[in-house]
Amino acid sequence: MFSLSRSEAVVELQGLPQSSVGAPCPVVVASEHALFVAFYAEPYEPEWNGESTRMVDLSSPGEQVVVVKFERPSAHLFGPPNDEAFSGHRLAGKGLRPYGAFEVRDSEWILQLETMNSVHPGHDKKRFLDGKRHFILTFHDSTFECVARGYQIEHAEGSLRQVVQAHMGGIDA
Repeated sequence: MFSLSRSEAVVELQGLPQSSVGAPCPVVVASEHALFVAFYAEPYEPEWNGESTRMVDLSSPGEQVVVVKFERPSAHLFGPPNDEAFSGHRLAGKGLRPYGAFEVRDSEWILQLETMNSVHPGHDKKRFLDGKRHFILTFHDSTFECVARGYQIEHAEGSLRQVVQAHMGGIDA
């Protein structure tokens, strides 16, 4: 899709809670003008001895849920690689790793979006690029990438299904 630029740099985002390393169950909700990613956070269980597992799914009640709302989204991808094939991601050698949140500086993807848009008669390169940022959230079984102006983080408790349904009112049709 796009090549690796020598100037691209991967920077870890601070302040985004750790997604569950076992079953984050990420959900993406998108329209032309809104983009949310919701996932289960890594639980803090000080008494856990590692001998048992807890199964969760979209309907599991009482879980810690993180909702990331992206501001003025332009594009997004959701799918591979998972944590076992992560070394195949074009930015893995630049510091991108599973189970994290990152920003790509000097993003080749943003430049390709600008090139694609440059055929528009009213295209203004400076205005098109102004404020666009490339974000990546990496999960156990998938990777999410988007281009947006920024993001906001919300914390909720409940099932992913409940939290996502509650946020559907924020999707502009």
